[in-house]
Amino acid sequence: MTIDQVLVLAVLAGMVALFIWNRLRYDLVALLALLTAMAAGIVPTDKAFTGFGDQVVVIVASALVLSAAVGKSGIIGRAIRRLEPYLRTTGARVATLTAGVTILSAFMKNIGALAIFLPVAVQVARRSGTSRSVLLMPMAFGSLVGGLVTLVGTSPNILVSRVRAELTGQPFSMFDFTPVGVGVAGAALAFLAFGWRLLPRGRGAQAPPSAAFEVEPYLSEARLPAGSPLVGKTVAELERRGEGEVAVIAIVREGGHRYVPAGHWTLFADDLLVLRSDPHALQRIVAEARLQLSGSGNGPSKAPPVGDVGVVEAVVMPGSALVGCSPEEMQLREAHGVNLLALARRGQEIATRLRQIRFQAGDVLVLQAATAAMPDALRGLGCLPLVDRATRLGAPRRDVMPLLLLALSMAAVGLGLAPVAAAFFGAAVLVVLSGVLTLREAYEALDLPILVLLACLIPISDAVASTGGAALVAGGLAAVAGVLPPVGAVALVLVTAMAVTPFLNNAATALIMAPIAVSLATRLALNPDPFLMAVAVGCACDFLTPIGHQCNTLVMGPGGYRFGDYWRLGLPLSVIVAVVATVLIAVFWPLR
Repeated sequence: MTIDQVLVLAVLAGMVALFIWNRLRYDLVALLALLTAMAAGIVPTDKAFTGFGDQVVVIVASALVLSAAVGKSGIIGRAIRRLEPYLRTTGARVATLTAGVTILSAFMKNIGALAIFLPVAVQVARRSGTSRSVLLMPMAFGSLVGGLVTLVGTSPNILVSRVRAELTGQPFSMFDFTPVGVGVAGAALAFLAFGWRLLPRGRGAQAPPSAAFEVEPYLSEARLPAGSPLVGKTVAELERRGEGEVAVIAIVREGGHRYVPAGHWTLFADDLLVLRSDPHALQRIVAEARLQLSGSGNGPSKAPPVGDVGVVEAVVMPGSALVGCSPEEMQLREAHGVNLLALARRGQEIATRLRQIRFQAGDVLVLQAATAAMPDALRGLGCLPLVDRATRLGAPRRDVMPLLLLALSMAAVGLGLAPVAAAFFGAAVLVVLSGVLTLREAYEALDLPILVLLACLIPISDAVASTGGAALVAGGLAAVAGVLPPVGAVALVLVTAMAVTPFLNNAATALIMAPIAVSLATRLALNPDPFLMAVAVGCACDFLTPIGHQCNTLVMGPGGYRFGDYWRLGLPLSVIVAVVATVLIAVFWPLR
């Protein structure tokens, strides 16, 4: 083992450890890894920043802009509304919504496709009385397998295509992934159409359409006014009125002192009560006790609500400016004109003061603001409203334009008229020129953390191959694969990628695993293409945790899922995908 191999493996090990530690954002981890690789000399300084100009970054950025443009289209919401009267059973709703998001994910970034369908699914659940928990996880998994169908559906496909281009001079084409992707997606959809029964059904049960509180449990704060019937009563009496579904976890009084009360404590006028509650019980106790829900701000609002004031439920998107910050730090009222009324997080119980909580991706918030200002406020904060926007999105021409541009760009690539980067970059520019997106919206659509991650890890991935580090790791895998048939070696790579992805970003896993897979194929004297396909499938299919992929994170809060819920549906689906993908790769991509 050479010094360079030791150093590159040490950088990889440190990066993986920091990803698993999860105290630093993944883009910062990638920046640190690149800096360390430069200092160690395994990435030359003149090549350290080539990743920022790599076509992969251009393709991903353009696809994000196109996804945002398609997201403004109301066609999908209207189509589901027309189908809804025919979806009389829960199974039919799961199958239809999951198939829809799977198909859309084949042609745009899967996180964007899920973001389009998520509000639609929430409204379907609300109108039909179906629990969100049986709808949202199948949709998230469907978006992952749908991304396998084309080159641009998911980042791992784009990344393994880049490795193939470096290896053979010819990248994978737009539809090279389709035979395997369609087969895997079809098998997954067939399972999800029935497998949703493995999910918990009691969480996130739907209230009447007028209810603003629908995800459990919520942490909220309420002021006890002098006219409340609970003044002079005890904490236990308040909790009894909540029928065991409302808990007073703290009382703030006497100039801001926070106390953890016992049941016999007396409630006084102007007490600030920190409540943890079932959403329906919260709504009831607020009305009965005439409590005043308090927000997170301390000062005057940027835009004091006048006229029509609305309350909206929204989920914190991955990459939101809120992630890692508290309401105090973000100055939600002062800077953004919104008031945070309540927060629900992944089925967890939270005991922190509302204004001191640090937001996480997937948190569900209840926000109050002037109705006219709400859309801009949510967009600026990176939150997705859980309401059906299909009827408020303007002229049909704007609905059709982004879909038309997406279809034209994919056709241009498929027919060989333009390379992927050029076609998608051109389409992204045209959606701005045509007015579908403003320039500001286009910039907001760029997921800068993932773009920085890609740009930093590309030169590190190149160093893993050039220093022989990939060959070294491949030697270890070859010791296992040597006793397996060739198709078993492909399965080994696929399962390894699938096992690593929950602990790393899927793009990071693809950049690390692709050179190793190529080296393994070379050692076994096999065609590297099926091994690269196995990496793409394995990296894209994390069904076991809520943290391995943004799509899983996005549905965790609205669906009321706990960490362990993903295993219920994800483990059998992982086995099905691994078996079906391995067989299809061997059929469509010759091993020798």
